[in-house]
Amino acid sequence: MLKSSILVTTLAASAITLSGCLIIAKESGTRTVYVSAEDPAAAEAANALEPSDYAPVLADPRRLQTEVARDPLRKPAEMLALAQIQQGDVIADIRPEEGYFTRLFAPAVGNTGKVYAFVPNQTAGRENAFADTLATTYPNVSRVTGALETMSFDRPLDIVFMGEEYHDFTIPRFGVDVAAMNAAVFAALKPGGLYVILDHQAADGAGISVAGTLHRIEAAELRRQVEAVGFVFDGESDAVRMPGDNHTLSVFDESIRGRSDRFVYRFRKPI
Repeated sequence: MLKSSILVTTLAASAITLSGCLIIAKESGTRTVYVSAEDPAAAEAANALEPSDYAPVLADPRRLQTEVARDPLRKPAEMLALAQIQQGDVIADIRPEEGYFTRLFAPAVGNTGKVYAFVPNQTAGRENAFADTLATTYPNVSRVTGALETMSFDRPLDIVFMGEEYHDFTIPRFGVDVAAMNAAVFAALKPGGLYVILDHQAADGAGISVAGTLHRIEAAELRRQVEAVGFVFDGESDAVRMPGDNHTLSVFDESIRGRSDRFVYRFRKPI
């Protein structure tokens, strides 16, 4: 899945050699896009988007100022870069709630892309209205409401994103079959598609035992669950790590709220 700039305007082709392979370098208005039939992996690495590439997305005037104020702690550019989101991508934002990330994804994928604001049945009574507002604001956003275990969309997805929600789905009162949920994500993605999960870190060995009390999950347990359905671990970011958090407080404790230790993992569906 070759990635190109989210800001490509005009292209002019030339040929160069990179790592011993013939690479076609297409000069864009913002960066160089590489394509190689001989070494797709090298070309993908050359195309990798950086946090700075998403500055226009963060500056989108439709973003709420209350959400912009949260950017220093939430590191949205780093999250977008880990997911390598570009124009034309098709994304499902799972339980977007008020839409912090949906409001970033919509301009990032542009008019040729699509964002599905997926609202689980369990929270639809309160959160459908949030998703409907997002769909009204952004023409490329649609609300989908349904069961997490059988989620489906009208086209294959490039990316599924879950921001600080996975731990909730492991709480027994939510009644979610998490293995079936992960399998549904796997089925919804294109081969090579990405499953990106951001969540609050629990203490080592905690597993899912404090999900309902501290609203945290052990990263190693989350990774085990996701890999169990066939995903391959593909990367992570330490942008939202908080080493001073001792993992024993609820993430809603006022002393750490918004500053809890978080991990973000990227998984890939094999081709």
